This record gives sequence, C-alpha cells and structure tokens, in this order.
Amino acid sequence: MTFQEISELVSRHFPDKMMETDIKGPQPVLIVPADGIAEICEFLYRDNRLFFDYLACLTALDNGATLGTMEIIYNLTSIPFGHDLMLKIIFPRNAEGAPLPVVASVANIWRTADWHEREAYDLMGIHFKGHPDLRRILLPEDWEGHPLRKDFSVQDRYHGIYVRYEDGVSEQLPANEDRA
Repeated sequence: MTFQEISELVSRHFPDKMMETDIKGPQPVLIVPADGIAEICEFLYRDNRLFFDYLACLTALDNGATLGTMEIIYNLTSIPFGHDLMLKIIFPRNAEGAPLPVVASVANIWRTADWHEREAYDLMGIHFKGHPDLRRILLPEDWEGHPLRKDFSVQDRYHGIYVRYEDGVSEQLPANEDRA
C-alpha cells in the first residue's frame, strides 16, 4: 500500500480528525492530532488492510520556546504487508515550572513502546498517560530535569560529584576545592 492510500484510508476512518501530510522529505509523514493518537494507532494496528504490527521507533523532539511545540514521531512497519508509515504528533510545549505535556501511551498496542515512551519521558519530560510503568529508564530516579529539552540546565553537582561539562570536556577542579 502506498503512503497516499494509507493516509486516505486513515482520513476516511477518522473524518473528524484534522490530518496533514508532509511529503517534502525522503519519507512522507502523516501528521495527526495528539488527542487522537491512541485511537488512530489502534486502527493502524487492527485494520486488516494495514496491520502495522511493529513500532520500530518512537522519537521525541523539543522545538524550543520560540516555536512552543514538541513532537513525537512513530515509525511503524507492517511486516506481513511490507509497508511503512511515519506518524507524527505536534503538541504544545510546557513552560518552565508548568506541568509536563501529556500524550496517550501506545504501549498497550505495541509492547516496544514501553521502553521508547520511558526514554522520551526520562529525557524529554513527556508524560504518557496510561503507560504501565512510567519511570526513568536511563537516569537515576532523583535526577532533576529532562536533559534533551532545549531549556535544560546542567547541574553542577550530583550527590557531591562535580558533573558540569562545557563543550564535552569536564572542567577540572582546583586541588584545594571541596569535592563533597
């Protein structure tokens, strides 16, 4: 099935959802509303003509305060039918100090989403509603902030350990500096 056929099928099934296509890049993208992501993904998985049985990757992007948006990209594959789909949602970015953005989890559809969503939560600060085990996956539980966000400020110390990095090189402390 071609991208055009897939996008038309999805649009016909969800006539009340505003969808866009982006065919400028090397892989066409179907942009769907964030509030419909779980329902649309369920359809993509369950429909016998599509059967997107594999979530290859889930990627989160922070477009920064100027644009004020974040994105999640879902790379889907139908192994039996051999077609692929890049699905994207764009949603408002939370301001510093405001609650984290919330998006529905798709971990109940594709088991691989479990760890992908945990990584996006850990590094980008996106809360996945309905996730079975939403907790940090790469960073310690008591880590402050989400380091792949554009507004993340690096901590100077973590549990008494100097962690400040500039240009990828750790600054050296003077010999007499208190390290505790």
